[in-house]
Amino acid sequence: MQATGSSHALALRRADFPTLKEALDYAAQGTTGVNFYNARGEVYASSTYADLQQDAIALARRLLGLGLEPGARVALVAETSLHFVRFFWACQYAGLVPVPLPATMHIGGHAGYVAQLRGLIENCGASVAMAPAEWMPFLEEAKADIDLTFVGTPEDYDELVSASQDLPEIAPDSIAYIQYTSGSTRFPRGVVIDQATVLANIQDMSTHGLKMTPEDRFGSWLPFYHDMGLVAFIMMPMATQRSVDFLGTQDFAMRPRKWLEMMSANRTTITSGPPFGYDLAAMRVRPSDAEKWDLSALRVACVGAEMINPEPLQRFAEALAPAGFKSTAFLPCYGMAECSLGISFAGLDEELKIDYVDAENMQHENVAEPLNPEAALKEKRRVARYVDCGALLPSFDIAIRDEDGNDLPERRAGVVHLRGPSVMSRYFREEAMTRETLSADGWLNTGDIGYMADGRLFVTGRKKDMIIIHGRNIWPEDLEYIAKTQPGVNYTDAAAFSVPSEKDQQETAVLVVQCRERDEIKRARLVKTIASLVRSEYGIDCIIELVPTRTLPRTSSGKLARARARLDFLGRRRAAGVEVKPEAIDTAPVDHDRAPIRNIA
Repeated sequence: MQATGSSHALALRRADFPTLKEALDYAAQGTTGVNFYNARGEVYASSTYADLQQDAIALARRLLGLGLEPGARVALVAETSLHFVRFFWACQYAGLVPVPLPATMHIGGHAGYVAQLRGLIENCGASVAMAPAEWMPFLEEAKADIDLTFVGTPEDYDELVSASQDLPEIAPDSIAYIQYTSGSTRFPRGVVIDQATVLANIQDMSTHGLKMTPEDRFGSWLPFYHDMGLVAFIMMPMATQRSVDFLGTQDFAMRPRKWLEMMSANRTTITSGPPFGYDLAAMRVRPSDAEKWDLSALRVACVGAEMINPEPLQRFAEALAPAGFKSTAFLPCYGMAECSLGISFAGLDEELKIDYVDAENMQHENVAEPLNPEAALKEKRRVARYVDCGALLPSFDIAIRDEDGNDLPERRAGVVHLRGPSVMSRYFREEAMTRETLSADGWLNTGDIGYMADGRLFVTGRKKDMIIIHGRNIWPEDLEYIAKTQPGVNYTDAAAFSVPSEKDQQETAVLVVQCRERDEIKRARLVKTIASLVRSEYGIDCIIELVPTRTLPRTSSGKLARARARLDFLGRRRAAGVEVKPEAIDTAPVDHDRAPIRNIA
């Protein structure tokens, strides 16, 4: 099967459309499209945007034949396949709301995955659901006792009778999709993105962040249920009439070299991934491989989705230099689903820029005092380093604020607040959470910690409370819930967060649990049980630390202060001279007479 070409006579338009449907109508006048590669590096499915438009319209009529109301939610298990893309665009023509569901399950995670699907289907109030045949058993199990109009495989939907009515008019302020921001089974958060909202972001990114040209071609392995995979590689290529090549996420994990081969063969110019993805690929590259590939066309390799650590990028650049890869192709960026996707981009054709600051000053005073790393080493001063995430896209306003909402000057770290046309309208069916996050005048509290310097954004901490392990979003409430299911652990006794390993700076999950038990055998059993449950449900290792009661810090209103709990944990580790290791499971000694640790943040 032949992949679609990279260019055509159709004039480049950078997402200047009122709706996604109209963007596809324009792209369908050209010859570019989407291509899917298997683990052997072969194209197994391909469609021009012209064919995709016709398929989507036909499927939209069949969906409407089910009698669905305008704005009804369509739950889609987002496997990397042409089926998902076809359904996503069919929803745009039918006036329905696609809701991507994860298509990933970790070892021992059958029950957890089914619970996750069920929670998301219930939360979004889906009317129908679709899964490819291999995922259908999980969907069938998840939807038990949920009243859905129709559930089936893509082939089942293709057998439906088409509606006789005309396709509806789509308004720019109608919902384009709902994006769930985490893999949470118990606390799902659905970001509502309107048509005009996502198109404004794509226009901003393609014009100012990526500076796209008529010669650009996309290549990706990112999952479709992730905001970067969905917006940057399904919507953006179509809205700018570019071809895009996909390798399945699981195929990438098993054979990351196929991603590089695919980009070499297609002269890919734009790709993206988290640092661990570049690192995984670099580890599998042999010098003889790199010499056979040609990555000289790759002008943009976006880096996002987690805190940016420069070492993996340096390893990738060194390993792929014989293939013509240029380190200046790396483009650090900052984004989040609540802003559609992109927020800030470093400069094109620039080397990574790192800000070295006094770590003690940052930790205790939230001041990013610049340091010369060599001089700091001689003076035995601890250095923190942060990668430059670049200037904000022009449509965004930014404010760095302290805990009381006061604006902070340059080089003072605080909570990043944003405002602009790309910001979500709300969280789905979560009025209280929306009010907490989005002010009446449009300011979004991102929960991320950062500072501005010379007009550039430096992100110093994760989105508030979010745990990100190898690109996977895990809400701390889910890990804490596991601890709280154990006998003797009360509702307020657990705090979850992540910390970097001292060895390789990869993130490690931590659960600090207040424990009243004195018996060492029972304490060890509690640690082992919690760690085993976390591994079974989420497929990750987790450090479990047992601490005395009244150890976990609280805010003045009594809420758990996870950021301060994290600093306290790191302080205890440094004082004890213990290295943080992903596989470590530690039990702190109980001292029932010990006073609570003083907050240091």
